[in-house]
Amino acid sequence: MRSEEVARYLQENPRFFEQHADLIANLVVPHPHGGRTISITERQMLALRDKNKQLEGKMGELLQFGEENDAISQKMHRLAVAMIATRSFQSVLHTLNFHLRDDFAVPHVAVRLWHRPEGSDELPEFADVSQELQTFAETLTQPYCGSTSGFETSSWFGEASTHVRSQGLIAMRHGGGTIGLIALGSEDGERFYAGMGTIYLERLGEMASAALARVLS
Repeated sequence: MRSEEVARYLQENPRFFEQHADLIANLVVPHPHGGRTISITERQMLALRDKNKQLEGKMGELLQFGEENDAISQKMHRLAVAMIATRSFQSVLHTLNFHLRDDFAVPHVAVRLWHRPEGSDELPEFADVSQELQTFAETLTQPYCGSTSGFETSSWFGEASTHVRSQGLIAMRHGGGTIGLIALGSEDGERFYAGMGTIYLERLGEMASAALARVLS
């Protein structure tokens, strides 16, 4: 019989070793981590130990992810509470910048809004933004994460612009339309990368949109 036929027979007859229990004591297989032979029972024990180690490793990863998510959630809560307490446009910007830089370690933050209130011409947040970028922001279904190459947003970070290697772009929306864009920049090319999770960036955009719409209305 071929080995495939033996394997198929044992799969189709799971009670075989119950009927021939004496065979188990006589079966030997190679040790998975050495050249000697061991009993099939010992081999099963080693397989279970290896599986347990793998499960322990996965459990450790899940616990680490859970702790990281808890830490981020606490930071988002602190930001939300601080944003609720803001009463002016400048205080919203200060709060957003402070928490992103000090709590989230995002070194560069820039905000652009499409519609200028009277007397705001000199504020960088209301500087001209190309129609192309406005259209791009309006079509974003989730924050963009990736390179700054080819984006006019790379110039928004002032003197650090030439050193920023990755960015996160978050569209701000209110009343069914796009009102602006938040740009987060980092000298680390892998800080904001394509395919990364964006749920917290989306929540950040929602909080900033609500706070800015409140103080500018």
